[in-house]
Amino acid sequence: GAAMLLWLWLWLCVCCCPARGLRIHEYLYFQVLSPGDIRYIFTATPAKDFGGVFNTRYDQIHLVPADPPEACGELNNGVFIQDQIALVERGGCSFLSKTRVIQEHGGRAVIIADNAYDNDSFYIEMIQDSSRRTADIPALFLLGRDGYMIRRSLEQHGLPWAVISIPVNVTSIPTYEMMQPPWTFW
Repeated sequence: GAAMLLWLWLWLCVCCCPARGLRIHEYLYFQVLSPGDIRYIFTATPAKDFGGVFNTRYDQIHLVPADPPEACGELNNGVFIQDQIALVERGGCSFLSKTRVIQEHGGRAVIIADNAYDNDSFYIEMIQDSSRRTADIPALFLLGRDGYMIRRSLEQHGLPWAVISIPVNVTSIPTYEMMQPPWTFW
């Protein structure tokens, strides 16, 4: 039934990807380990034509919301982003500019959440801007609803960051353990 279709869809998305890395319209998954109220597996899409790929799996790394959230210039919490992953909000400057700001602060990757907080289904294709600049760290797009719920949980708990695992191979997780957010429909 539905479980078999989900498994088949996940298998097609994850197993049949070219070995040389992810391409657009393919998904990358990460799991929030803490705080516990958002301990879910989230779906993100990699930037189309800039940024690096995950050559390492991080079992426990901090997901640090950038301050200011749009990360279009100097960060107030840049020291916390060093060697971690930044959660950034869409808007104010290009996706590439945000990625470069995080890279310059020593971030290992950036997850850019849509600034439409009600967006729970539409993935935006992140493309290079006209500047001819490059970025070396992975850049991922996250649905606005997911980004909002992560930031809201951190605020409610008074936490400066979440702890995540990224990337997560969803094909190795039994269907009954697939903890996707309750507000997201796959």
